[in-house]
Amino acid sequence: MTSGAWSNSIPGIGTFFVGIDVAPGRYRCEDGKGGWWVRFTGPGGGEPVGSWPLPAGPTEIEIAPTDFAFETHVGTYWRKIAPPRGEDGEGGAADVRPVADPSLRAELDRIVARQRPLMWLAPLTVLGVGLVGSPVLGSLWLLGLAMLAMLVALGSPAFSLDLRRARELARRRDRYLTPEDFDEEGRALLARVQAAVDAVRDSEVNQEGLLDALDNAVTLPRQEWEIAQVLARQSRLRGEQREVSESAGLPEVEAALRPLREKLDVSVAAVTRRVEALERYAERTRAADEALRAHRHLETLAAKAHEYDELLADTVRDDLAIPAIERLTEHSEELVRTLRSRLAEAAEAGGEAGGELPPPPR
Repeated sequence: MTSGAWSNSIPGIGTFFVGIDVAPGRYRCEDGKGGWWVRFTGPGGGEPVGSWPLPAGPTEIEIAPTDFAFETHVGTYWRKIAPPRGEDGEGGAADVRPVADPSLRAELDRIVARQRPLMWLAPLTVLGVGLVGSPVLGSLWLLGLAMLAMLVALGSPAFSLDLRRARELARRRDRYLTPEDFDEEGRALLARVQAAVDAVRDSEVNQEGLLDALDNAVTLPRQEWEIAQVLARQSRLRGEQREVSESAGLPEVEAALRPLREKLDVSVAAVTRRVEALERYAERTRAADEALRAHRHLETLAAKAHEYDELLADTVRDDLAIPAIERLTEHSEELVRTLRSRLAEAAEAGGEAGGELPPPPR
């Protein structure tokens, strides 16, 4: 349940947790006729906003980074067509997304998979009642219950599994963090972490597997989760310190808080260094992307080198044609060396960003 697992589409039926299952953004469904959707907004999803029934034809939905979950029931799928407001230059600063323990998705999937066969007991029970009662109540009774069993079979399993998954997630509140778990300073650092993680995850060199020294699909979510845990604890401790300081207002209390604040500052400095290491990794990954794009352009030019060779051979002396082509080859080889160097630098920065993170003071 991590950013690394996101795709640009959402299945038509199900409940999906924003920032855990799906990325925030603007999505489009080509035909939502008769379907519905619900955005669970507010802290913990306590303020649902929905639309039903949907009209025939295309429909669009904006899933905000601060939404808790998105529930959908349409006949097709949702396709992402734009980033959330605030990430495309049209809105304010983008808020942070929830962060989950990377192992949480697999754990919930196993629980739901075990419940899946049981969900079919409901329609089978309805059909069984119809068969038992048909000798007494007639064929119309059996036909009516068969139709009811079909409706239950179409809706009950998916709905029940979604509820089951939501309940199991609620029981694991310590395994994920929402924006409300961070204060302003914590959110600012987490936003930097997520921007760096997204930059690496979405880079061409990462998507094409050129950063083969690192498994970013595993490494990046783990680092985001570890840093988020520390930032949440730091936020809580800062809040407790403010409450004690404001309620007491005594010099003795301030003196007792001073060493605690110093320890907290040391922890903040340590996590900031790790955030900066992630940002260096993202920056070097961007540089590798630039080298990769330049390399591809040069490959395109190199593929046409024979045309220039023929042109020069037809129009000037051979001793002018050969150096021109050799220079093109040298440029290509130099760019390949640059690309390899930048990929190595990005991998080195990724290893640096994966260092151990000291916990904040208790």
